[in-house]
Amino acid sequence: MAVDPATRKRLSFTFILPLFPKLLEFYRDREAPLSADAPKATLLQWLLDGLNRYKSAFERPIEARYDIVLLGGAMGSLFSLLQAIASPLIGALSDRYGRRTALLASMTGNILSVLLWVAAVDFRTFILSRIVGGLSEGNVQLATAMATDISDGASRGSTMAIIGACFSIAFTFGPGLGAYLSTIPSVAANPFATAAGVSLGLIVLETIYLYFCLPETLPALTGNAPEKKEEKKSKVSVERTNSHFLLNAVHFVFLLFFSGMESSLSFMTYELFAFGSSKNGRLLGFVGLVASLLQGGVTRRLPALTSVRTGVISCLAAFVLLGRVSTIGGLYAAVTCLAVTSATVVTGLNTLSSFEASENERGGKLGILRSWGQLGRGLGPILFTSVYWWAGREVAYNMGAAGMAVVAAAVLLGLKTPKGAERVKAGKKTQ
Repeated sequence: MAVDPATRKRLSFTFILPLFPKLLEFYRDREAPLSADAPKATLLQWLLDGLNRYKSAFERPIEARYDIVLLGGAMGSLFSLLQAIASPLIGALSDRYGRRTALLASMTGNILSVLLWVAAVDFRTFILSRIVGGLSEGNVQLATAMATDISDGASRGSTMAIIGACFSIAFTFGPGLGAYLSTIPSVAANPFATAAGVSLGLIVLETIYLYFCLPETLPALTGNAPEKKEEKKSKVSVERTNSHFLLNAVHFVFLLFFSGMESSLSFMTYELFAFGSSKNGRLLGFVGLVASLLQGGVTRRLPALTSVRTGVISCLAAFVLLGRVSTIGGLYAAVTCLAVTSATVVTGLNTLSSFEASENERGGKLGILRSWGQLGRGLGPILFTSVYWWAGREVAYNMGAAGMAVVAAAVLLGLKTPKGAERVKAGKKTQ
C-alpha cells in the first residue's frame, strides 16, 4: 500500500502525451499564424523562428509539418532536463524528512502544474506549467525509494518490477484516455481544459488519499532503523560491488541512445509506412502492453543484473532491426525488442543501485541515478534526430547500435551481482 498510490498518479501524467501535437497547433494558430504579416513578438513565434534556423542547417529538407513534432520533442527534452536538476534534491529531501513528506511536496507541485495547464490560454502559461511539472515530478524515484524501504534483498527486484508494470499500464491506457477527453470541449479559450481538469481531479484525489493513508516508510523515521551504535556498523557493512559512477554512466548513455530512438520512431514510421497518429498510437500501445506483461510476469522473477543485460542486448537488436526494417512485421519485431528493454533495464539499474547504498542514503543515490538518466533522456532526442536528418535513417540507427554495444560491454564486463543479492541466493540454497 505504501507504493501503489504513487504509481497510480502516473495515469493522469500520461493524459498530456498524445495531446502535444494538437496543443502546439492550437497555440501556433493563435500566436504564430503562418502569414507574412503575422506578429513575431510572442514566445512561441520566437521559438519557431529558432527552429527554422536549426532546420536550415540540414542537407535534407525538413518539411513544415514536422515543426510541431520537433517542438514537442524539444519540450519533452526541457521536461527531462528539469527533472535532472530536481531529482537529486527530491531524493535528499526524502532521506532527511521522509518519503511521505517528499511525495506530498511533489504532489503539491504537480497540482500547481496542472492548475496552470487548466488556465493555459496562451503558450507562456503552458510552458510555465511544464517547468513547474518538471521541477516537482518526483513520484517515480520516491516510489522506487519506498520499494527499497519495504522490501528485503530477496523481494526487492520483484517489488521494483511491479512498480514498473504499474507505470507501463499507465502509459498504455493514459494517452488513449487523454486523447478521448480532448474531444470534449468545455472552455473555448482552452479546448484542452477537460483533459486538464480530469487530470487535476485525479491528482487532487490522489494527494488526499496519500495524506490520509500513506504511511512513512523511511526506516529512520519508522523506528525500524538500527540504534545509533549499530547504525555506524550498518554503514560500514554495506559492501560496494558496483560503483555509483559506473551505474550512473550506464544509465546516462543507455537513455541517451534509447530516448533518441524513441523520438525518431514517428518520423521513421511516417517515412516508411505512412503511419498517422492513430497507427503510431497503436504501435506505442503495443509496446506498453508487452512491457507491462513482461514486468508483471517475467522481470520480477529475474535477478537485477540479468534483467539489465537482457534489456540492453534487446535494445541493441532493436537498433540493428530499425536500421534495416522494410516491412510492418519487421517494425513490430523491432518494437517488441523495445518493449523488452522498457521492461527490464531501468528497473534493474534501480535495484542494483539500491544495493550499493545504506538505508539513510538510498533516496539521494536513487535521485542521482535518475538525474543522470533524465539528462540522457533530455539530450538524446536532440542529438539523435539531428543525426537522423543530417545523415539518414541507416547512419542514425547504426550509430545507436554502436553506442548500445558500448553500453552492453560495460554491463556484461563491468557490472556484477551485488553482495546483498548474493547472500540472498546463498540463503535460498541452504534452505
